[in-house]
Amino acid sequence: MTTHAPSALFVCVHNAGRSQMAAGFLRALAGDAVEVRSAGSMPGDQINPIAVEAMAEVGIDITAEQPKFLTTEAVRDSDVVITMGCGDACPVFPGKRYEDWELDDPAGQGIEAVRPIRDEIRSRVLTLIRQLGVTPM
Repeated sequence: MTTHAPSALFVCVHNAGRSQMAAGFLRALAGDAVEVRSAGSMPGDQINPIAVEAMAEVGIDITAEQPKFLTTEAVRDSDVVITMGCGDACPVFPGKRYEDWELDDPAGQGIEAVRPIRDEIRSRVLTLIRQLGVTPM
């Protein structure tokens, strides 16, 4: 019998800050135990450099990531969909688990303002990991 790893999709408008930080934390803290996706309803051109810097401060490298467009397939194929300020842009599938994390947008903010957003995301990701029945690394 094969077991299916749970999957999580993080969605924000530009897929350049919050969702990328959340995906970075989930990959780092859950390893291969959770399938991680992130996307944006209107993806930006690049990851927010301040988000990259904030994550580097805690030892997580997200420099290789690129903003991706939100697809119906990504939502359908995920066990939990976590939105971060993208409103109704995310397709809704009956029976799918959705969470909306109200977090400040790091766009245009300096590192001092982004650190508490990063730390809040880490805390929420740890809670999510436990809810998925996975032991954090």
